[in-house]
Amino acid sequence: MNRLKTIREFFLEEDGMGTVEVILIIVVLVGLVLLFKDQITRIVNSIFSKITSQTNKV
Repeated sequence: MNRLKTIREFFLEEDGMGTVEVILIIVVLVGLVLLFKDQITRIVNSIFSKITSQTNKV
């Protein structure tokens, strides 16, 4: 009986909803990264090339 009560409390507990929300946010972010992969790559390459050219001046 005690195990059944513990299992029931586990399923009724709402603390786990935070985990579901975090997973959904991660899925959306991964989707956006995949969608805008080319644009992100261009921006990062541009930033690194500017950093490289600026370090040569120092």
